Amino acid sequence: MAPFDPQADLNQEVDFRLLINTPITLFWRREVLDEAIAWLQAHGYQVTRLDAARWTTEADFHRAIAQTPAFPDYYGHNLAALHDAMQDVVAQDYGWAPETTGLALVFAGYDKFTDHCGQTAQAVLDIIATHSRVAALFGRRLMGLVQSDDPAIRFEPVGASPVSWNDAEWPDSRRRIP
Repeated sequence: MAPFDPQADLNQEVDFRLLINTPITLFWRREVLDEAIAWLQAHGYQVTRLDAARWTTEADFHRAIAQTPAFPDYYGHNLAALHDAMQDVVAQDYGWAPETTGLALVFAGYDKFTDHCGQTAQAVLDIIATHSRVAALFGRRLMGLVQSDDPAIRFEPVGASPVSWNDAEWPDSRRRIP
């Protein structure tokens, strides 16, 4: 993957806008998330979706992540193993097709998981952010798109970067139920 073209109008590039400030971006309205996903898919990104709303334990998360990006059978089902597995994903050993523009890991209903396993939910985002930075060193784009039904959800910085709302829902007023 080539770097972004500095001569292009990057304000029109959804991937650039998602990655410029943080590798993890929050979404409240599912239709805004769906628009971003559609754009990414149309531009060659591999999109891996996970439904976090049903995860009530860390074990639930690990079972789901192990199946979705096709982690190997020996995946250890803990955060250290996730970190190791993400190294292999970034190397495109599994879970990320090399011919794609990038990889978007999409977590729907992440607030439910955060309610049950806040520290783990934070750590997962941190691991993805860390590996996004590593991926960029190899000319690869890795991002996390995190949908929350809680419009006030907040996370600590990840990968030394803040977790920010998407452009369309950044103002608090855009995340209020009419």
